[in-house]
Amino acid sequence: MKNILIKAFALLTVLAVLLMTGCTAAPEATEAPTAAPATEAPAAEEPAADPTEAPAAETPAASALSGELMITGSTSAEPLVTVFGDLFMADNPDVSVAVQGNGSSAGITAATNGTAQLGMSSRNLSEEEAAAEGVSATTICMDGIAVVVNLENPVKDLTTDQIASIFKGEITNWSELGGNDEEILIISREAGSGTRSAFEEICGLLGEDEEGNEISLVDESKALIADSTNAVSSNVVSHVNAIGYISLGSYDSTQVHAINVGGVECTEENIVAGTYPIARPFLLVQGPATDDLAKAFVDYIMSADGQAVVSEQGYIPVA
Repeated sequence: MKNILIKAFALLTVLAVLLMTGCTAAPEATEAPTAAPATEAPAAEEPAADPTEAPAAETPAASALSGELMITGSTSAEPLVTVFGDLFMADNPDVSVAVQGNGSSAGITAATNGTAQLGMSSRNLSEEEAAAEGVSATTICMDGIAVVVNLENPVKDLTTDQIASIFKGEITNWSELGGNDEEILIISREAGSGTRSAFEEICGLLGEDEEGNEISLVDESKALIADSTNAVSSNVVSHVNAIGYISLGSYDSTQVHAINVGGVECTEENIVAGTYPIARPFLLVQGPATDDLAKAFVDYIMSADGQAVVSEQGYIPVA
């Protein structure tokens, strides 16, 4: 009996051990799923950071300029604005800039009624023009014109009216102006010259024919026509009794003398101050059709690089 009890106890012990082993093994099977979270979100979510880089890649495309820009107006401002148009297109291959010279008034009108994105003007806006709704103007540079005589000419100061009378052929002798008793030789630029257009406009040397077409009042029968600024200066140097006009940027005081006009010396400072009369601003006029492309064009001209181009072209920067 004793042996039977011992065997029974041993059997129960073995069974208990087996049961305990089975119970502890079960949790090991459930631990496998708990290991899965170690590979869950972090690895899967890392690519999500890539989309945040997309906006940076899109920035150049968003800032790239494209489209057509129509600018019309002053024939005097046209050459300078054309230079800027060419430079702007070189920097922005998807942009087309068309510059048309048909007069300041036409340019202001085009900007005001929206038929052009920008208008060019070589004069200030009238009160009525400036009061038009949505119209504004940016001065991109100043242009000064020096009236020059030979270094030996004793006449050093004239009014704009006297200058106009000389070029109209109404005053023909320097003695009428306190100078030598010598006939005045007029040196003028060729038709189509921007400098000539500006000079005539400012000095009141433009009129109309019987059909209402604008004409020059310069008496070309008494004038020598020069085809460049250098040609004007050379002729004034060669003829003691000559008078001509050139852009201030081309003035050389060792060659010719720039007379005062109305008592005011022809200098950049006086031109910017508005005291020298034979000078005018170049404006870009904005109106209802002035879009982001047109604004970017104006901003470029007013930048440091743009104003450097103004100087290179012989005009006076304003920024």
